Amino acid sequence: MATLSPPLHTQAIALWRSQQQWHRSLERTTCQLKHAGRLQARYRGLEPLYDDGYQTVKNLDYYYESLGELVEHDSGPPRWFCPVDAGSPIEDAPLMLYLPGVDGMGMGLFMHHKALGRIFELRCMHVPFHDRTPFEDLVTMVEDVVRKENATSPNKPIYLLGNSFGGCLALAVAARNPHIDLILVLVNPATSYENSGIQQLLSFFSLFSDQACMAITALLNYNIDNEAHMAVSSMINGKHPLAALSRMTNNMSSFLKHSNILDKIPEDTLKWKMKLIKRAASYANYRLQSVQAEVLLLASCGDKLLPSKAEADRLQKLLPKCTIYFFDKHGHSLLLEYGVHVASIIKCTDLYRHSRRYHRVFDYIPPSATELKEVDKATRDLRFRTCPAMYSTLEDGTVVRGLAGVPQDGPVLLVGNHMLLGIELISLAAEFLRLKGVVVRGIAHPLLFPDKKRAWSEGHDFFDFLNLWGGVPMMYKSIYELLAAGEFVLLYPGGHREALHCKGEEHRLFWPSQAEFVRLAAQFNATIVPFGVVGEDDLLELLCTFEDIRNAPFGKEMMEAYSDHLKLREDVDHEVFFPGLYMKIPGRFYYQFGKPIPTKDKQDILTDKQAANDLYMHVKSEVERIISNLLEKRVEDKYRSLIPRMLYQAARGPTCEVPAFDP
Repeated sequence: MATLSPPLHTQAIALWRSQQQWHRSLERTTCQLKHAGRLQARYRGLEPLYDDGYQTVKNLDYYYESLGELVEHDSGPPRWFCPVDAGSPIEDAPLMLYLPGVDGMGMGLFMHHKALGRIFELRCMHVPFHDRTPFEDLVTMVEDVVRKENATSPNKPIYLLGNSFGGCLALAVAARNPHIDLILVLVNPATSYENSGIQQLLSFFSLFSDQACMAITALLNYNIDNEAHMAVSSMINGKHPLAALSRMTNNMSSFLKHSNILDKIPEDTLKWKMKLIKRAASYANYRLQSVQAEVLLLASCGDKLLPSKAEADRLQKLLPKCTIYFFDKHGHSLLLEYGVHVASIIKCTDLYRHSRRYHRVFDYIPPSATELKEVDKATRDLRFRTCPAMYSTLEDGTVVRGLAGVPQDGPVLLVGNHMLLGIELISLAAEFLRLKGVVVRGIAHPLLFPDKKRAWSEGHDFFDFLNLWGGVPMMYKSIYELLAAGEFVLLYPGGHREALHCKGEEHRLFWPSQAEFVRLAAQFNATIVPFGVVGEDDLLELLCTFEDIRNAPFGKEMMEAYSDHLKLREDVDHEVFFPGLYMKIPGRFYYQFGKPIPTKDKQDILTDKQAANDLYMHVKSEVERIISNLLEKRVEDKYRSLIPRMLYQAARGPTCEVPAFDP
């Protein structure tokens, strides 16, 4: 679990206390954001919850049918093609080159065409089965495109998505062009070919025809364990058992149904392909020390063709900028299996960018409808336990259920209180997406943006959630850029002091004395919306806290050694330390957003310290009033407890909205 950050860094305080430096900074940044901000407000043409088309392909029939047509009628040299079903990319989309496995067809990405085609200019490499181009010439072919694109747009990154054999190709190009800004996405790269059992396996079956050997290899690509796992998961998630079983059997039978493809493949194809992949692995391994590109490595732990998990560990030691995503129940043909959302993984790892340096404001892409479903799946238990009830306040002061009282257009600054561990954040962000189609950009503690080098792809964790929802580490420059871009910004002035509070401090505010956020809001005519949230005391019980540990023998020294480098606020004697707790029989979370406070006619707060402080105290008092009101009103909610809610939904369906108190 985690929490959003406190509002002030020590260096930020010094900067803001200097009026002269402040105005110079405003002038410079305003010029930079005048155009970029408007662009960001539309996310380069993508709306929140856009349709990324992921998993719209039901089975592998399309893949094998296309493969059969290419094998029978295809000829000519290697070339590039743009998938028609990928559609048109967003404005200023970076280039992605897909480098296929040793089959060379370029169709192995078909399940991801639409999702990747929305955010990349996607081109796929195609090498006909009849072609016998040497590996070095294939490297030159990719290199020519990379160098030409780099000459045209030297400040934009170029993505190489290499699958198996294509991973060797991507590494070779990166090694030969260390000065070009390349980002490699390697899927079970074949650099481990010499350590695999493929050669021994094929020599054992050498008495059979090439077609029989290729059929055996293709079947090893297929992971029956993952298909069974996905079928069971589908049934757990509410799909009919026959529908889940049908998809599994369809995928299993697709290869067998189209096995006549093997009869159309030239006889010497297998021997040539094995020679080609051996050369590719040797070439890439010899040059690994020259690779300077960022690398995202997707490794299947259930790969029966290559030792992909062990190879991922080896490559990470040799490549200076390598991040690994392990897939526990998947086989070698990772891109043809369900549950592998490549576009989403790239976004979660902060590798999606439009220039040489990643910028959390301007490079942000909103979550797709698929990603919201994935987050809902990961947080279903929390939503079931807390059943959040949202209220908002109209301009005439009327409190209503829902978010109708929150402005539809930004810039908006949402200012409120943290509950324990910031547990209210997920429901808040998800409800804004569902009810208003708005992404809430949270200002978060830097601790929540770890440089993860290894992850297991078993659903999104809290850190992935922050990246997908556009979280930004605490810096006032970031708030400035977000408001300039017309965003909805979520700020917790109490930061980690509220989220990691002690026993008896539930629903208390720990705000600093500085009033900088109201000046920021006024600078952009932003609307401030105070809000309060209660309910942690119905869900969590503290066992030990910061105070308990600090009062223990040597506790203070231990905590200082642990968290001095994480402290953001000098005005509180409270280190970043996660408390011990246990879950209670859950109650309910209640959110209320107060009456919007426009700053358009309050420009005096930019120069008048007292006016700024008055507005700051007004916002704080509104949050305290809302918290008190929710604590009083929730006792009227007959569905506050879990059992009544379960009975209500059992009678009306699990997706129905559970009533709450009358505002």
